[in-house]
Amino acid sequence: MDESDLQQPRCTYLFGYPLQHSLAPLLHSTIFESLNVPWTYELVESVDKGDFIPKLKDSNCIGAAVTMPHKVAWINECDEVTDEGRAIGAINTVYIRNDEVTGERKYIGTNTDCVGVRESFLQNCPGITERSKGKPALVIGSGGACRSAVYALHKWLGASDIYLVNRLKEEADAVIESFSALEDGPKMTYVSSLEQAKDLETPALFVGTIPDFPPNTKGEILARDIVIEFVQREEKGVLLEMCYHPRIVTSLYRLAEDNGWKVIPGTEAMIYQGIAQEVLWMQKPLSDMPLEAAKGAIAKALGSQ
Repeated sequence: MDESDLQQPRCTYLFGYPLQHSLAPLLHSTIFESLNVPWTYELVESVDKGDFIPKLKDSNCIGAAVTMPHKVAWINECDEVTDEGRAIGAINTVYIRNDEVTGERKYIGTNTDCVGVRESFLQNCPGITERSKGKPALVIGSGGACRSAVYALHKWLGASDIYLVNRLKEEADAVIESFSALEDGPKMTYVSSLEQAKDLETPALFVGTIPDFPPNTKGEILARDIVIEFVQREEKGVLLEMCYHPRIVTSLYRLAEDNGWKVIPGTEAMIYQGIAQEVLWMQKPLSDMPLEAAKGAIAKALGSQ
């Protein structure tokens, strides 16, 4: 896409429900304004794909973001799905390319959440891959963010084993089973007890993918205690705390920081996954993206949390 194409009015969308707390419109509008392109980013707040498909098919639409509850189902609405989207089992981005033979528009689904995880570590911790390669990593949770983290840790950050901590074993088993079906899937270990955790090597990288609620159930309390066992050790690592709403400094963030771990806030992953979407929509490299303007806008919106 050349500069003249970028100056054509284009539409991008966010499709999902609910959307009232999303920072995505601010992020993308900041990018458009900083690059001086006449593009828009509009919300389609609905659970009905019929409300969204006509907008996506419009010739002025250049792509879209897809969020809950559509991230899994929308795989079947795309003409193609990238390796990331298929491995994770969900997409958050649709971008459009013209078929080389027919010239018709192709709707390609991918997952940039994993790119957000990767870039959060790479951009905030220079040389991190040299330190993390061949060492275990830890993920707490079992949802879509967990799956994106597992993919990034295995594919790009060199994790030798990925420890999975979760309140319910059956949820963790489902994640492990889906990745074990891949041809080059990661080695994964469900950590089910403190005794098991004590025998495991300290993870170099840790991704938190759960909401910031006090643990109440037996499974939640055990999961917290396992995390404490890892972060209180003498050997320290890096935590990416994906949760940033309603506050950036979560209980997990504070626990890791108080124990000497470097902590990367979840806003970093949110910003980098959004910029990865723009890289696909605009067909411009990451280096051309107004990263500091985007970070400044998000920081201002969140205030002094």
